[in-house]
Amino acid sequence: MKIIDEIDLKGKRVLFRFDFNVPLDSSLNITDDIRIRAVLPTINYALDEGAKIIIMSHLGRPKGKVTPEFSLAPVAKRLSRLLNKEVILAKDCIGDDVKKLVAGMAPGNIVLLENLRFHIEEEKNSDEFARELASLGDVYIDDAFGNAHRKHASNVGIVKYMKEYGAGFLIKQEFNYLKKSVENPARPFVAIIGGSKVSGKLEPLLNLIKKVDKMIIGGGMAFTFLKAMGHEIGKSIFEEELMPKAQEIMATARQLGVKFYLPVDCVIAEGMSAEAETKIVPVQEINAKWMGLDIGPATITLFTEALSNAKTIIWNGPMGVFEIDAFGRGTSALAHSVANSYALTIAGGGDTDVAIRKAGESDRITYISTGGGASIELLAGKSLPAIEALQGSDNPR
Repeated sequence: MKIIDEIDLKGKRVLFRFDFNVPLDSSLNITDDIRIRAVLPTINYALDEGAKIIIMSHLGRPKGKVTPEFSLAPVAKRLSRLLNKEVILAKDCIGDDVKKLVAGMAPGNIVLLENLRFHIEEEKNSDEFARELASLGDVYIDDAFGNAHRKHASNVGIVKYMKEYGAGFLIKQEFNYLKKSVENPARPFVAIIGGSKVSGKLEPLLNLIKKVDKMIIGGGMAFTFLKAMGHEIGKSIFEEELMPKAQEIMATARQLGVKFYLPVDCVIAEGMSAEAETKIVPVQEINAKWMGLDIGPATITLFTEALSNAKTIIWNGPMGVFEIDAFGRGTSALAHSVANSYALTIAGGGDTDVAIRKAGESDRITYISTGGGASIELLAGKSLPAIEALQGSDNPR
């Protein structure tokens, strides 16, 4: 896989695929621009090399229809401010008007194409759509790690129509950290897996349990394991059909000598509300009419102790409903524990990055991934279609 700094960009039209799928509020203002900031080194490198920069991205799920609230206009505005340079927003991502706009570009100019997903052909990996996109550039650079697990026209189909292509600095960084940390970690190697459901993390769990020295389970998914052990979990979220898989994972841990940690106490409430009355109880004493919404103080102590000698920590998924302060203390405390460890720490996916920033610890985590689904796929031991396309030897160059 070639990296951007191995390719001659001078005076060329460089077609970038970024993941600018950023959260917007009701007024269409960007509430978190980390995905934009993450690719600034790639953009600035291309600017320094005298390239003409054409950017592609998606935003939201417009399902193939032009939907004003999913326009990339807010992204163009924020990117202009971050670069201190004009970013022109095209009215579409293909068509004669776009070709004319690109044809008139000078080195150092930046054009942001309108939302790729306004065309249904993008997600269908349409060959013709990919060819149209490819016609806009001389060089293709993919730096959209958050979309690397998708097989779309702009990140997979396009590659066969480009003579020169490679990855940006973000993909290089993400791929190296996540893949190498799992394949050859410094030990003890600890995985912290949270979030609401086992189903979304099943394959990473099955893959990681064979590679880690310790596994810590928190969040809503912990209740599927606790239920599988015979505990009363009240109205807590759980997946009955995955209880056998939970038992299999715990049995595999015992067989391999992997230390397996589940919550020993939790914060419970009658409902998922900031106003709800809360109690801290051992997991053996969960009220049948209440639900578990965060890990408790004894669990925080247990998990922190488990991290004390770690050399590599991978964290994916919060420990509770951290968006509500009453149920966010466990995730915040764990963020402090991970940050205070002497380990290589890699976090991301499942809102983990948001939770870490909320805890004020983002500067003390070794690496925070921007890729939710993509990072999950890598942790599951799977290959990513977009990475495979960049590595493909049978594509013309």
